[in-house]
Amino acid sequence: MVLWDRETQGTLRGAIFRGDGSAVVEVVRDRLTDEVLQHAGDGLLHALGQGVPGAIELAAQCLAGLRNRSWRGDSELADQLEAALGRGVTPMLRPVPIDLELLSSFMEGDPLSGGARLDVKTGEVWSDEERVEQDEDDEDRWLYVGHIGSSYGYEDMELFIDTVTDPTKADLLRVAITGKGAFRRFKDVLSRWPDERERYYLMSADRQLGRAREWLADQGFRPSGAASRRH
Repeated sequence: MVLWDRETQGTLRGAIFRGDGSAVVEVVRDRLTDEVLQHAGDGLLHALGQGVPGAIELAAQCLAGLRNRSWRGDSELADQLEAALGRGVTPMLRPVPIDLELLSSFMEGDPLSGGARLDVKTGEVWSDEERVEQDEDDEDRWLYVGHIGSSYGYEDMELFIDTVTDPTKADLLRVAITGKGAFRRFKDVLSRWPDERERYYLMSADRQLGRAREWLADQGFRPSGAASRRH
């Protein structure tokens, strides 16, 4: 049985964006797998703050999973969950109402397309192509968001292949990521197995979210919820 199809993924993301803790608990219950810990943890922070029944148990499971998995950004989210559960102190990071998925989409983008700027007051992210007036008297308001390159995406593919239990599939995928054009070949081969393809995209999205969270923490900030999307 596929625990996370596109419908359930969309339900979780929508619940997180709305800050609907009850909906988060409903969709995460019995589906708290390694591939979604970053997304689930964000949603469970809402649920804990709203006192949703069952949120404490799920948040504790998510916390343990993050500590054990230890991907980029996992320790930062685990610290937030620990504080929300009353087991630790609130991280000494300034809260910003950022949509981490939006931030990660800029970070993981094409370096040739330029960078972006994060408004730490509103949480909005503006690409270099978008013209926005900056408050010159408030130089600490803006953070430059650069691209992190393709090496992390390659690591995502390697890590995913290590989780593929079918030796034949794993071997074909390892061959696919050798040499130039690795990303295209990998996705072409992966498209043969829809369930594995969905699992890869789910895992990759969670890792991207973690990288954005880690970057934000390095700048001295933590996400406090989703900012409004402009488009």
